Amino acid sequence: MMSKKVAIVGAGASGLLCAILCAKKNLHVSLFEQNTKFAKKILVSGNGRCNITNTSFSSKDYYSQNPDFVAHSLKEFDFKEFESFINSIGLVLEEKNDGKMYPLSNEAKSVVSILHATAQGLGVDFHMENKISDIKKLFEAYDYVVIATGSEAAPHLGGSNDGHNFALEFGHTIIPSYASLVQLELDSKYAHKMSGAKVEGEVTVLINKVHASRYFGDILFTNYGISGFAILDASQEISLALMNDEAVNISINLLPKYTAQKLSNYLSQSSQLQTALPLENILHGLLPIKIVKALLEKLELQANTQINTKLSKKIANQILNWRFEVKDTHGFRHAEVAGGGVNVDEINPSSMESLKQKNLYFCGEVLDVLGRRGGFNFAWCWASANSVAQDIIKKDILDRF
Repeated sequence: MMSKKVAIVGAGASGLLCAILCAKKNLHVSLFEQNTKFAKKILVSGNGRCNITNTSFSSKDYYSQNPDFVAHSLKEFDFKEFESFINSIGLVLEEKNDGKMYPLSNEAKSVVSILHATAQGLGVDFHMENKISDIKKLFEAYDYVVIATGSEAAPHLGGSNDGHNFALEFGHTIIPSYASLVQLELDSKYAHKMSGAKVEGEVTVLINKVHASRYFGDILFTNYGISGFAILDASQEISLALMNDEAVNISINLLPKYTAQKLSNYLSQSSQLQTALPLENILHGLLPIKIVKALLEKLELQANTQINTKLSKKIANQILNWRFEVKDTHGFRHAEVAGGGVNVDEINPSSMESLKQKNLYFCGEVLDVLGRRGGFNFAWCWASANSVAQDIIKKDILDRF
């Protein structure tokens, strides 16, 4: 009996892993990629180091219209299974903070080169610069079709909605896409004046003036608004709220180690002990100078203003609760990932097979599954690709007997 043929559209993380697993079982695999290079998102992830997965993940780390959908795949291809696979093809991992895993080489290039070399060595046929326009036609030449095209995030790296359009051709529904793990654009005349200033702070999200969630981490002001890890973490719920036309504000706590009373007392005491020291200098002892200058302008204070108890409280409250209106995210072009995608209620959660078209599969970011920052989106790519491959392998074995 001739080997069954598998067509995989998209040579990113999901596509490459699925191709390798299928080829290992002597299936004939063709991998179609529209770009001149593959796995571009892997190459830029983790600032070129590739946060390839996390040591611990479960359904609580993901957002989807059906949050239970991811559970089976994540359990079947947990961290130990993934590490065993990745070690078997010659890649050694190293744990950083919070369970984040990176290649020991500290280079994303090593991940791509080893995945590519492994796939090539197993006989996977690469069809580069080959944009599939008629997805249904693939079934004329292939027994199984896998859509691993990713999402609309980072179009300059090949991100597109092609996979969603393919799904629509087979009668699937699409959950509207939105940018995530992305910077925010603020409606503020002060943000750009603080551009380049960075603090370790706290972000409170307010949706329709109601407190939603709180995030801690780096906060970086930019010429368009705000960035940093805390902002990226907050961006999922903010982006979703903006898409639903809800009013979104963020409250920035620039000094979360202080209470309002403690900070107010510190400012008052500093002013009393150092009467010759201008207010700007006192504040500069706590915050970057760009933030200090914007703060003084916001409160209509001079650099040499003398502090009294009332004013110290006013300054402290502004530092610990500086509110900004979010007018938009910084868009798909700057997003690491995207929410939304193929409706997972129309996908078999054990196999990733379409419930509308036999032998059609989806894996990775093309589906309505969005992970937290920290390697969770890659973890989903690997796990869902494994589910696809194992189901195809199982079908192939059954067909042989």
